[in-house]
Amino acid sequence: MTAPDSFNEVSRSCDVLVVGAGPAGISAAIGAHQSGRSVLVIDKATFPRDKCCGDGLTTLALRELETLGIQPEQVNNWMGVDAAWLRSPSGREVRVPLPSEGHFAAIAPRLDLDAALVRHAQDLGVEIAQGHGIDVGQGSDAVRDRGTAIDVAVTGIGTVRARQVIAADGMWSPVRKALGLHEAGYLGEWHAFRQYAQHVEGPAANRLYVWFEKDLLPGYAWSFPLPGGRVNIGFGLLRSQGRRTGEMADLWDNLLQRPHIRAALGPRAELEGRHTAWPIPARINRAVLSAPRVMFVGDAAAATDVLTGEGIGQALLTGRLAGEAVRDHDPLDPDAGRLAYERAARHHLVADHKMSAALGWVLRSEFGARGALAIIERSGNWGRRNFARWMFEDEPRAVALTPSRWHRGFLKQTGAYATKD
Repeated sequence: MTAPDSFNEVSRSCDVLVVGAGPAGISAAIGAHQSGRSVLVIDKATFPRDKCCGDGLTTLALRELETLGIQPEQVNNWMGVDAAWLRSPSGREVRVPLPSEGHFAAIAPRLDLDAALVRHAQDLGVEIAQGHGIDVGQGSDAVRDRGTAIDVAVTGIGTVRARQVIAADGMWSPVRKALGLHEAGYLGEWHAFRQYAQHVEGPAANRLYVWFEKDLLPGYAWSFPLPGGRVNIGFGLLRSQGRRTGEMADLWDNLLQRPHIRAALGPRAELEGRHTAWPIPARINRAVLSAPRVMFVGDAAAATDVLTGEGIGQALLTGRLAGEAVRDHDPLDPDAGRLAYERAARHHLVADHKMSAALGWVLRSEFGARGALAIIERSGNWGRRNFARWMFEDEPRAVALTPSRWHRGFLKQTGAYATKD
C-alpha cells in the first residue's frame, strides 16, 4: 500500500511518531514508550545499515547508552579505550590517559551500534517499521498539522496520525523540509571523510590517535581501533576552510602517505571497501529545535559538537530530553512539551557549543595547536587525565560557566558501566 494523495484516510494512529531509528530516534522512542505513550518509529532503511561516522563514543554517549539499558556485550565489535594519543603539528606525541573507574571512551561501528539499539528498543516493546520513511513525493503535504493532531504521509503505510512527532531524520530532515523550515543551500559546518582499514599491526591497532595536521587545523585526522586488527581512520575539516568536497579524496591519499600515519598503521595495513564523506551540522545555537507538535533531535537539531564533530552523545541526549518532554507533559497540550524540550536542549548544549567554538579558534593556527598540546604535556598525570575527561565529555565543556550544572564530585565521577559495590 502506498501513501495516499490526500489525508482523508488515516491508516495508523499513535501518540508519538518518531521519524528515524538512529541513536536520537531510539533514545526518544524508548523514553516515550516507557512513559506509557503509544509509539511508532519509522525509518526508510532496514537494519543493520551503515552510517558514515567516526564510530567514537564519548563518556557522554556511554552514559546515555547505559541509561537506555544498552550493555557493551550487546554491540558487536565494541572496543574499549583507556587513553588517547594526540600528535601536535610539531610532531610531539602526548598520551592522555582516561581514569580507570568505569568506561570513559569506546569505539563501536555504527553498523553494529545502531542495529543493537533497534533490537534493544524492540525487546522493550517499541514498534519499529523499517523500510518506511516520509513520503517526500507529497512535498509540503507530507506533514500536515490538523490542530488536535499531525498527519504524516509514510511510504508503504499511508497516513499516520500522531499527537506529536519527534524528527530524528538527519541533517536534511524531510519533516523539517515539509514544514517549510529547511534552509536551502545549508551544507553543515564540517566535512568528514572516513574509511576502514584491516591488517593493522602498528600501534594504531590498540591506540586511539588524533593527529593535528598543519593543513587540517582546526580539523584533525584520526585512527580509532576496532577488534581484529581493524581501524576506523579518517579526517574532518571545517567547511569554512574553503576546501571543496571533491578535493578530499586527493587529501586522503596524501594523508595516508605521511610517515607517522603509515608507521602507526604498520606495513601490512590495507584499506577496506570504499571511502565515504559526509557533512556534519553543528549549530544548535541557531537551529530551530521545535515546531507545533514537532521536536527535532540529533542531526535534525544540528546538535553535533562544533569542536570535534562528534554527535552520537548529543543525539542520544537530545533524544532522551524529547522523550522526557513527552513523559512530563499532557499529550493534549503538546506545545508545552515541545517548548520544555527546547529549553532543556538549549540548557544542556548551547553554552558548550559556544565554548567549543571559542576553543576552535585557538586551534585554527599551528601556534595555537602546538601551544595547547605543550600545556597538556606539561600538566602532569593529573592534568592529562582531567583533560581527557573534558575531551571525552565526562563533564559538559562549559560546566565552569554554567553554575546550574555544578554538582558534588565534579571531575570525580566514575565512568559508565562502573562496577557497583
